[in-house]
Amino acid sequence: MSKFTIYTDGASRGNPGPASYGIYIIDSDDNRTELKGVLGQQTNNFAEYTAVIEALKWVTKQNIKTVEVRSDSEFLVKQLNGLYKVKSEVIKPLFIEVKKIIAENSLKVQFTHVRRELNKEADRLANEALDGY
Repeated sequence: MSKFTIYTDGASRGNPGPASYGIYIIDSDDNRTELKGVLGQQTNNFAEYTAVIEALKWVTKQNIKTVEVRSDSEFLVKQLNGLYKVKSEVIKPLFIEVKKIIAENSLKVQFTHVRRELNKEADRLANEALDGY
């Protein structure tokens, strides 16, 4: 069984401003998948959460049950790991959606914070999506 590592990133030029997400997935067999999309006018935190949601939707479609999600957003990772409370009324529904996807699909998800330089591919995809916006 392959191990899946998912790198996610959200971008917003203006915060709020034109926003996007990028997702870079690699498995233990070195297969790679790239996903990206635009989100209209949103904040960076909204884009970061959307990246995780879209990644988890992809995981469920592939019938994958165990993944590691890596993000350079320490704020997002600490919220998803229960170390920070979610206070934003805009982010709460996204946080709930992440938890709902995990619970409804019996996923085992590890959320890990990585330095920005280790998240280059997801960042590249988010910026490519914004450049095409």
